[in-house]
Amino acid sequence: MTAMSPKKRPPHPLPSEPVRRVEAGPWMIELLPAARYETRYVATQAAIGFAFESQRGVHAIGSDRVQPFDAVPNGLAFVPAGCDVLSESPTGGEYLRLLRTDGLALTGNHAFNNRIDAQAIALAMRMRAGLLQASAADDWEGWALALADRIECRNTFEAPLPGTINGSRMRRLDEFIDAGIDEPLGVQAMAQMLGLSEGYFMRAFKNTTGKSPHSYLIDRRLAKARTLMREPAARLAEIALCCGFSSQAHMATAFRLRMGISPAKLRSQLSP
Repeated sequence: MTAMSPKKRPPHPLPSEPVRRVEAGPWMIELLPAARYETRYVATQAAIGFAFESQRGVHAIGSDRVQPFDAVPNGLAFVPAGCDVLSESPTGGEYLRLLRTDGLALTGNHAFNNRIDAQAIALAMRMRAGLLQASAADDWEGWALALADRIECRNTFEAPLPGTINGSRMRRLDEFIDAGIDEPLGVQAMAQMLGLSEGYFMRAFKNTTGKSPHSYLIDRRLAKARTLMREPAARLAEIALCCGFSSQAHMATAFRLRMGISPAKLRSQLSP
């Protein structure tokens, strides 16, 4: 069988990942799959968001001024109640959203995004794993309250800051990784592509995203694998090689460690 190319997309409609949702006490928690979107609304409830992937598009948050945005991976976001929101992206990105449904206000009166917070990252990863596993036994309400607490934490920052990777460089890096996703990419090659020293690149990347370049590379490989898994005829072993994993077992281990679920189980959840 001819190996499938990660750069080719089948012409027929593919199954999609569902919106995963759980309600816990006064909280509604959703995991939105990466997909094109266009939305405009006035927020009736405050919302907490977390971007697992880079996202790019245009938005106007609490303003009539529509401008381009670059959402960084692992960026925490907040939209207060009553805020006007317009947001569009041609590709979107996997996104966690929390709403308080009992009418009680969340602390905070200004919108923000791209805030990097280590505790928020850990909580969001835990919630994603629980939603992917469809687990009802987890401490959803406790996790939601803990994430809401991070909205007020002052020991966080919103990118970009000095010593970080700006939006245009992040875009170039994503394109570079995606073009060589089936190859053994390294940190040195990423740094050279951006014209940075390896040491500076590693520090700046960690400041921007809260993780190392190597960890981010694995995330991009997994995201590509999830896209290719939507093709029913593609075998998991082929997908693993197309995404730069040494074997199907290597890919499965990465899925379990990062998402708490096997590729086969995740694939079984796809909607026709």
